[in-house]
Amino acid sequence: MFAVQFDRFGPPEVLHFATADAPRPGPGQIRIRVQAAGVSPVDVGLRSGRTPMSARLPLPHIPGVDAAGVVDEISDDVDGVAIGDHVFGVVDVAKLGGATAQFAVLHLWAHKPTAMPWAQAGAAGSSTETATRALDLLDLQPGMTLLIDGATGGVGSIAVQLATARGIRVIGTARTDNHDFLRTLGATPVTYGPGLADRVNALGTTRVDRALDVAGAGSLPELLQLTGSTATVVTLADFTAPAQGIRLSMGQLAGEPDGRHGLNTAAELFTEGRFTVPIDATFPIQKAADAHETAEHGSRRGKIVLTIDD
Repeated sequence: MFAVQFDRFGPPEVLHFATADAPRPGPGQIRIRVQAAGVSPVDVGLRSGRTPMSARLPLPHIPGVDAAGVVDEISDDVDGVAIGDHVFGVVDVAKLGGATAQFAVLHLWAHKPTAMPWAQAGAAGSSTETATRALDLLDLQPGMTLLIDGATGGVGSIAVQLATARGIRVIGTARTDNHDFLRTLGATPVTYGPGLADRVNALGTTRVDRALDVAGAGSLPELLQLTGSTATVVTLADFTAPAQGIRLSMGQLAGEPDGRHGLNTAAELFTEGRFTVPIDATFPIQKAADAHETAEHGSRRGKIVLTIDD
């Protein structure tokens, strides 16, 4: 099969086209012919070598943890899906990638709604799983107010919508030029950065019940100030959190119920017109290096996606 891969760590230019052995699904897995694949921060970190997980990668490596496509092979122990079905999900996580290729093996998946564009489906998997896991950890109840710090990126923009669908009032931080974008997702926008607590209070908010840190920009003390307890804050990106008594949620992708139920919920909400995957930019797979460059240095309003023409 054809694949985008790298055989050394470095800038986006290390990515190149090559041939590779097509993967085979293991127990509990399916294989798809890829139509679209997301480019996420974890892909950028692994390729650059800046994350400790890079040490686990055998080289050459095919990046990409999110993919959508047409099912073409199914493990014997899998039911509820058939050859030819259109699905989206997360790749075999033991390999930390593999989506930017002609074929990919999915570890978690859901059926793609008919009307969902391939680009949105290809970018939905890991962000939906991550956002769902964080919201579950926060034990949100209808009527609560949730503050999301870093609400416009790939995970944040999805967390806003999933929380709103649960009957949660969401306040989201963003640059001023992204405030209208946040409103379209259902959040009340507020500018990020020092002084956040004062700006939230200026909105007339009487109570912030929970806070989710997606940005990892050092806001945890102010999030604690707003919610009043370490038990009401979860971060996905601040590795100083455990020292402050705050929960740091890392990617588990462990299957039911912590992963797949979130994908199914997102698919249902899309069909109901209550969920979308914001796309910042789309590139053909031949421009994978450009996509990584944009993901690393471009604006953070939704997801970056690679598409594969039939």
